[in-house]
Amino acid sequence: MSDMGTPSKALRKDALGVGAITFMVVSAAAPLTGAGGGIPPSMLLGNGAGIAGAFAIVTLILLAFSVGYVAMARHVKNAGAFYAFTAQGLGGHLGGGAAMVAILSYNAMQIGLLGLLGAVASGTFAGFGLELPWYVWSYIAIALVAVLGYRQVDLSAKVLVVLVALEFLIVVALNAVILVKGGAAGLNAVPFQPSQIFSGTYSIAFLFCFAGFIGFEATTIYSEEARNPSVTVPKATYLAVLAIGIFYTITAWLMTMGIGVDNLMPTLQGLPDPSAFLFILADTYLGATASMIMGVLFMTSIFAAVLAFHNAVARYKFVAGREGILPDRVGTTHAQHLSPHIGSIIQTVLALAVVSLFVAQGLDPVFNLFVWLTQLGTLGLLGLMALTSFAVIAYFSRDAQGESALSTKILPAISGLIMAALFAKIFMDFGALTGAAGNLSWILPGLTIVALVIGIALAAMLKGRDPGRFADLGKNKL
Repeated sequence: MSDMGTPSKALRKDALGVGAITFMVVSAAAPLTGAGGGIPPSMLLGNGAGIAGAFAIVTLILLAFSVGYVAMARHVKNAGAFYAFTAQGLGGHLGGGAAMVAILSYNAMQIGLLGLLGAVASGTFAGFGLELPWYVWSYIAIALVAVLGYRQVDLSAKVLVVLVALEFLIVVALNAVILVKGGAAGLNAVPFQPSQIFSGTYSIAFLFCFAGFIGFEATTIYSEEARNPSVTVPKATYLAVLAIGIFYTITAWLMTMGIGVDNLMPTLQGLPDPSAFLFILADTYLGATASMIMGVLFMTSIFAAVLAFHNAVARYKFVAGREGILPDRVGTTHAQHLSPHIGSIIQTVLALAVVSLFVAQGLDPVFNLFVWLTQLGTLGLLGLMALTSFAVIAYFSRDAQGESALSTKILPAISGLIMAALFAKIFMDFGALTGAAGNLSWILPGLTIVALVIGIALAAMLKGRDPGRFADLGKNKL
């Protein structure tokens, strides 16, 4: 613990404003990682030039989800976010299930990104003459994140603000030059035509788009550490969705314009690795030096996302411990830093174990560790968004508390049904989408169901030994 005092059950109050929370969650969406590592393969495997239009549609869907989510956040202020909303809307048993699915999902996203980070760092440093295996860089990242996650949250926020600002700037610079030069063959709106958006395998394109937003929902995780959370959290949520959505939509459009609609697919099909596409554009429009800088920022972008997911999952574990679903010890904060340090330590140990397992099995850091686990995380979080949408409807059906039917019934119903359909689609097609063959094609997505059942069982055990504590699951902590 600490010799500075005794452990607490409270997080650090008034530590984060709108800007800090927005940067914390936008960094989880990893703007440069999405532009370089997400958009090109979504074009290649999905709907080609139509990906820009798909991002615009997904932005609207997530804004619809956010209306109910923000309405709930005004009345339930708890760092448990999805778990707390589900518990308050659909009951403690499903709340316990949501907590464990969230812990699984954020763990999967964070640990999966460590594989991509190791591979990118290995290639980046090799360019400077330092050649080391990918897992060395992954272990270094785990150590750095362990220190930042253990300490107070505003330290992580300061690191993320710098990294996210730099990655935004380099992509915005590329976008600006393509825009000014008029692209390869003039600017047009072809990527936003329905015939383009719904061409190719557009279902894969939409799934990639949703994956690009994962992390925006974490605004409410920081509600107990926010200044004036009733105002700060809703503003940060809308800002995060709009920032990510507008950035990806414009970037995908200008990446297409930069090469030309007709040349897009032939160019991507001719690349050994589609993530090289953004760097080809950077080299063409900004020059070799800028392209090299982008490579370094690509690496730090992934690190920022790893740190953001670490902070998120540590807080979910803290809340689950504080409220009795996990052991009480997990629900204490550091006496000095007021950080969820036990959850942070558990996350660090898990990351070490899973990365080491993949190393021992000789599996690929990108096609196995990154793709398998981040798609598992996306699957779980889509399921949680569906549950949360239905929880909003149930919660406000008992007492509208001054909220409109649009924000508590209509939009949550629309977004909830869309999220549920996407969850079912990814679950059934998991093997085809990720390349997980044989038993892994159902074992990996099946982990979300296992986590849900374990969470329900843990909540039932809590009800049996402490009915009063069970009844308080997900209630306000402010």
